[in-house]
Amino acid sequence: MDTAFNYPVRVYYQDTDTGGVVYHATYLNFMERARYEWLRELGFEVDGMIHSHKMIFLVRSLNIEYFKPALLDDLLQVTVQVSEIGRSRITLQQKVLREDGLLVSATVHVVCVGAETLRPISVPLPLRQKIEKTSS
Repeated sequence: MDTAFNYPVRVYYQDTDTGGVVYHATYLNFMERARYEWLRELGFEVDGMIHSHKMIFLVRSLNIEYFKPALLDDLLQVTVQVSEIGRSRITLQQKVLREDGLLVSATVHVVCVGAETLRPISVPLPLRQKIEKTSS
């Protein structure tokens, strides 16, 4: 699955520590926004999935590596790329990039769960088909 979704993010003062360096946990927010916009680009708004498909995604695990810091006012690109899709789990590769290269890399495992039960359920077929179509 080769195609990566790109989401631009500008670093604001609220994203940084007193030295103007992006706080480590802020990258998780950037990645969450990118995943949200990736789903929207596929035609699946989060609110719509809750109401239409009675499901949500929960992060099951993530592994993150930090290589270089982002700084106040940097323009970043946050990517989302599907590396694997199972019955209820999707494995995503995410990167945070700046013009001069890779800043952060993460592997994120999300699980599709019932909105009311919070138990794993199958990824809805329309979403699965759209992911497979756009990721090949």
